[in-house]
Amino acid sequence: MSQNVAFIGLGIMGLPMAKNLVNAGFTVTGFNRSPKAIDDLVTAGGKGATSIADAVKDADIVITMVPDSPDVQGVVTGEEGVFANAKSGALWIDNSSIRPDVAVALATEAREAGLRPLDAPVSGGEAGAIEGVLSIMVGGDTADFEAAKPVLDAVGKTIVLVGPSGSGQTVKAANQLIVAANIQALSEAVVFLEAYGVDTDAAIKVLGGGLAGSKVLDQKAQKILDREFAPGFRLALHNKDMGIVTSAAREAGVVLPLGALVAQLVTSTVASGDGALDHSGLFRGVQRLAGKVEAPLPA
Repeated sequence: MSQNVAFIGLGIMGLPMAKNLVNAGFTVTGFNRSPKAIDDLVTAGGKGATSIADAVKDADIVITMVPDSPDVQGVVTGEEGVFANAKSGALWIDNSSIRPDVAVALATEAREAGLRPLDAPVSGGEAGAIEGVLSIMVGGDTADFEAAKPVLDAVGKTIVLVGPSGSGQTVKAANQLIVAANIQALSEAVVFLEAYGVDTDAAIKVLGGGLAGSKVLDQKAQKILDREFAPGFRLALHNKDMGIVTSAAREAGVVLPLGALVAQLVTSTVASGDGALDHSGLFRGVQRLAGKVEAPLPA
């Protein structure tokens, strides 16, 4: 590929995505607050930048992958941000998960700065990022989506334009609602099975072959059974996403009773000190409610 890609945000998801772009032949320049992640990208064949402005100055495509709406605003606005320093006509792809209204507002600012914005949040967790099989829901103009397709193909498998700017973030909010509800239900099922002394490995196997089967069960059940909650996607971030869901639902005037309950359960688990765990750590919240609290995990 002859295109230069600037990648801002080399975290749990961003770093493997940037590496996959390198492997696909793109020239990738990364920037991250932690220099170690930049070093890891350089080791993988990418380049490092000393600032956002330095990273984006020659980029044909700028990708941002940071935790929350204020973080995206922080890296794209201001004198040192993406909008002020990227060249006119560059694609800006935001793979972060943020509020739909913020995505719409930033898309307008990006166009005023001469950039072509796409909000393109991803789903699939760390494993999906590493394997390059993420699901990507994209909001923006059709022509910009088509121009970005080679980049998106390098990091994802299911890639769909779902509507104009902001639509990608709306679909991602729906995704996070479904995932959280599934993890909560799976967690409750495991607590229920363990209370009856059932062979949980056998139970999960047969449940996975029936209508209860899901990608959540496939990817998260063993983590719950093993009590292994190293973060592929942190509970604190899912808590943020559930806040986006409930806020956006209120603005739209729709009622999400299960979503509201699950959002509170996620918040409770985070408030109990488990925010840095994988979102399968919702299981620990169910344990607390059932009076089956286990020893705290090491810090």
